[in-house]
Formats: sequence, C-alpha cells, structure tokens
Amino acid sequence: MDKVELSKGIHWVGAIDWNLSNFHGYLTQRGSTYNAYLIQDEKTVLIDTVKANMFDEMWARVKELVDPKKIDIVVSNHVEMDHSGALPMVMERIPHAKVITSSNGEKGLKRHFKKDFNFQVVKSGDGISIGKRTLKFFNTPMVHWPDNMVTYCPEEKILFSNDAFGQHIATTTRYDDENSWDILREEAGKYYANIVLPYSDQVQTALGALGGLDIKLIAPSHGIMWRGMIPRILGEYKKWCTNETVPNKVLIVYDTMWSSTERMAMALREGLLDAGADVVVRNLKHRHISDIMTDVLTSRMIVLGCPTLNNGMLPTMGAFLTYIKGLRPKRRIGFAFGSYGWGGQSVGEMEEVMKGLGWELPIEGIKLKFIPDDEELVSVRATGKKLGETLKTGK
Repeated sequence: MDKVELSKGIHWVGAIDWNLSNFHGYLTQRGSTYNAYLIQDEKTVLIDTVKANMFDEMWARVKELVDPKKIDIVVSNHVEMDHSGALPMVMERIPHAKVITSSNGEKGLKRHFKKDFNFQVVKSGDGISIGKRTLKFFNTPMVHWPDNMVTYCPEEKILFSNDAFGQHIATTTRYDDENSWDILREEAGKYYANIVLPYSDQVQTALGALGGLDIKLIAPSHGIMWRGMIPRILGEYKKWCTNETVPNKVLIVYDTMWSSTERMAMALREGLLDAGADVVVRNLKHRHISDIMTDVLTSRMIVLGCPTLNNGMLPTMGAFLTYIKGLRPKRRIGFAFGSYGWGGQSVGEMEEVMKGLGWELPIEGIKLKFIPDDEELVSVRATGKKLGETLKTGK
C-alpha cells in the first residue's frame, strides 16, 4: 500500500497491522492501523510514529516523499508504545530534529526510552509556524493517558486527534466514506468502551475545548480518517462520554456450571421481552469480555448471572467484574441472579460490585438452590418482566 495524500504536502505514512488480534487484553479481530502523518512545508514535520516492529513500513513511506534528514520536527502526541515505539529508531536517523510534546509527554518518553531527545515542550494552546501552515497543540490529559495532546492545522482544518475517534481496523482504505458506517461505529464504540470509557469526564472537557475548531478532517492514530461522517462520530462520542444509553436495551451477562443459571438467564430474558425490552444475551464462556463491553456501552440495564463456586463467583465472572470496575460505566440499572448448592454468595458479590459503580438496583437479586423447577422459572420470568417495566417507569 502506498502513502495517502490528505492534502497537498500532507500524507499518511503509517503502518497496517493485519495480524494484531489482542491489544493488551482487548480482542482486535479486525487488526489495527498505526497512523503517522508527514507534513512538507518550509519545515518538514512527522506527526507521531508507529509500533516499533512496524518502523520499516513507515520509514519506507516517508522516504518515498522526502529525504528523512530534512525532517525538522517530530510531534509526539502520546507516549504509549503503539504511537512512540519507533521514535528511538527515528531519532537515531535524524538526531537534529526537535521532538515536540507535552510536559508529561517529555517525562514519559524519557522514562520509556532513557534518551534525552531534543525536546520542545508545549502547553495547551501553543502554536508554531512551519511555513505556510501553523500547528496548534491542545492538551487532552487522561484521554486516555496524562500526556495526551492533539495537533491542529488551521489552514488545512485537520485535527490530528491522537486516540480520540480511533478504531482498531486494518484496511487499505483510509477514509470513513470508503467503509461501512456500521462497522466503523462498532469498532469506534468498542475502542471507546475498552479504552476511553473511564475517562468520559475528560472527554467531555476535551470536546468542549475543541468544539470551536473548524474541522474538515479528523486524522486519529488508529484506523480510518473521518471526513464524510464527522457529525455522526461526534454525535456518538457525545452520547458515550455522558453515559447515554439506549433506554430500552438490556444486557444479560452470565456463566453457568450445570445449566441452572443458564435456565434462569433464559427465563429472565423471556420476562424482559414480555415487557417490551430489547435484550442481548452474552455467555462468558463464548464471548470475550472486550466484545461484551461494546454491549455495555449502550445498555441501560446490565443483568449479571453466576452460580456460586467455593463461596464466591466463577472465575469468568470475577474477571469480567474486575474489568468492568476499571472501565467504570455509569448511570446503569443492575440486577444479579444465580444458582447455588449451599452457600449462595455469588449474587451478593455481584450486587456489591454494581453498588460500587453507583448503579441502581431496583429489585433484589434472586438465587435458586440446585436445579430450578418449572414453578420457580415462572417466578423468574415474572421478575424479568418486572425488571423490564422499571425501564419504562424509571423506578
């Protein structure tokens, strides 16, 4: 694949990772893209680099456009290794170049690479002239690391948005309107749910700070660039960062040992459907927690089911709840259920996690001993209907 021209003198020179399937615990079934951008003006600027093992791919694209020794500036918007991993190799070849980054970026890069590059630290709102164009820098701390910043070129109306608006997708097409909105929204949502969600307050602040910019192209660090669907992805981000959910959507997440908890899950599903809810069911044995988080992002109610094992939960549910505690979705309604033999502690443990997240628990959880009979399942179904009705009343 060749470099891609965004505007005259501005090119995508990143790398495509077709083989990436796991991004620190987050499944990336569609691979990923590490985006770097080269601006040729009176000064030549490289915005971000790529993961270390993909340096050669990026550097080959750079060399098609310019003698690398003519690069004057490397902008490091983010320290994380999928963005900066190739930076030491870049700087070995162009040690004269300035590395422009935030204050926390400088600290992080020094800690990562133990090198004192030719740093220029910028504050939020600072700008530099590179000839006919200027670059402005805006700090976006905790979206999703303390060092994060974005770069804006007002003359071209391009926002180099770092991790914001990114998606893990490997594709030879570089623009939104060359792809399916449904796939882009799914992958952008999955990215947000698994990486950015705990920092939603900071995303709101960043969206407010960047709201006054005139933007015709958003160029993130992963995935495609946005030019035709900017209002749509901005609309989704505004929902996600305020924890706005689909009012009628219920997610049932469960695991089961001998199918008793599964029978309860199916009875709850039927009751919720009786009440008119839109129900999604995910079994932790068959669905990865990072995929389930995409459902969590848009679900108003989260129903958790797990039998009791050794006075506690099954490891799958324990792992999922550890993961979800870190991602901290807010403004949800919760409910817990499960089967047990003699202890029955799993339901209470799940409820405690949900309470810790600040979720509403309008109905006390249910637990049934060993195998539920038909009469008990009828009662579980009635509880499901009651849960569904709380979505309508808000109680």
